[in-house]
Amino acid sequence: MTAHNGRPEPGEAASGEAVAGEAAAGRTAPGEAAAEGHGRPSSWPAGPAPQPVPGAARDDTVAGVVRQWRAVHPDLNTGPMEIIGRVNRCAALLQQAEDAPLRRAGLSRAEFDLLGALRRTGHELTPSELARETFSSGAAVTKRLKQLTERGLVERRGDTRDRRVAHVHLTDAGRDLVDGILPEQLAYERTVLAGLDSERQDELAGLLCMLLGRLEGRQGLARPAR
Repeated sequence: MTAHNGRPEPGEAASGEAVAGEAAAGRTAPGEAAAEGHGRPSSWPAGPAPQPVPGAARDDTVAGVVRQWRAVHPDLNTGPMEIIGRVNRCAALLQQAEDAPLRRAGLSRAEFDLLGALRRTGHELTPSELARETFSSGAAVTKRLKQLTERGLVERRGDTRDRRVAHVHLTDAGRDLVDGILPEQLAYERTVLAGLDSERQDELAGLLCMLLGRLEGRQGLARPAR
């Protein structure tokens, strides 16, 4: 996540071109299609090869990075950059968008995720629980809670049995902010996605769900309670 000053927080993923350029790219295995074009490994099941979206020329910033890496290392399969680089670039641009409601409110997405976790669960959470709910590190949560406390959006209550444990809850101002900004943020995000029809949005959501599930499974991340 990117803080409201536009800089990635320590330990969090870098964005955009840097990630696209430095993403790990496996060498082309025997029987695999060349990096140029949009072929597929010969070991894949028979059937038509995936086709690009009609009219969607791959001439964005990530495409430029990929072309440069192909010129430097033509023996590498740069296909992963086409996806990972664009996911990170999209996330970075959404974070930096000046017209986004979160940005106007002086909140990073990570800070809003903390406020949202407290609002949607409807009860106090410890910092470690907030870390699990938002897939953040303990240090990052501590830093964000300090900033949100200073703004009067959250309060901490000490545990009566264990002084090392704190319980965090929204203030009235925090609850009002979340309830006020969420409809605006959702409307903004609908506008961002307006170039994709509902069918393509569903398809993209499904593909990202599959990718996220695999990543969470590989890292042994527990999913938030439902």
